[in-house]
Amino acid sequence: MRFAALLRPALPAALLSTLPLAAQAEEVVVFAAASLKNAMDEIAPAFEAQSGHAVTVSLAGSSALARQIQQGAPADIFISANESWMDALEADGLLEPDGRSDLLRNAIVLIAHGKDAAPVEITPEMDLPALLDGGRLAMALVDAVPAGIYGKAALENLGLWDSALPQVAQADNVRAALALVSAGEAPLGIVYATDAAADDDVSVIGTFPEDSHPPIVYPVADLAGRDTEAEAAFLDYLHGPEARAAFERQGFGIVTQTGTGG
Repeated sequence: MRFAALLRPALPAALLSTLPLAAQAEEVVVFAAASLKNAMDEIAPAFEAQSGHAVTVSLAGSSALARQIQQGAPADIFISANESWMDALEADGLLEPDGRSDLLRNAIVLIAHGKDAAPVEITPEMDLPALLDGGRLAMALVDAVPAGIYGKAALENLGLWDSALPQVAQADNVRAALALVSAGEAPLGIVYATDAAADDDVSVIGTFPEDSHPPIVYPVADLAGRDTEAEAAFLDYLHGPEARAAFERQGFGIVTQTGTGG
């Protein structure tokens, strides 16, 4: 038996060199806010090519993703479009200690169907019902999805919410609200600036004043439970120069100083 074993052909050196990488290749599951779709479409494959690990990205409204995590969904990393949903997970003990940091900033804008819509000044004097002209104002869920929460807060702050409410059409997430305007099913919508930049069939006709709503911050966190090399590597990659460039190409602002907590 020993002699027979010695006669087995040796594995090619090239194949031997690939075995450790194959053995160490892992999957990282990322739950990310729907507004991150274009950025994650670029970042995930770039990380896979560089690291050899696999990335599975699940995109939805931050509220829906947070509830799935609360119910035990097997995610490794969560990127939320607001701090409140991350706060809720942290309060539930679902984040790794010191595993949370602020990643991105964004803005909310008023969009119109088509590329040649006239700009408006977003002030308390804006006549939103007249601009809608009987049509709908597309927004993400105003009591659950961050983009909708920010939009409602801005309209309330400007004294425009009560007049707009009868014409608000709520969508499950911000990309669904964008799609309503892009398809012409709603003349106007409130979405993130990054969403508007990703669609050639809408125009940004105004940007909501920063002081009309809470700061739009995207925190990222390492979720409690499974700890892997791929997970740690992807978190590092998100804060690195390649991902930063991808986020900036999509119009996100980068939080340069990170820290834990809410």
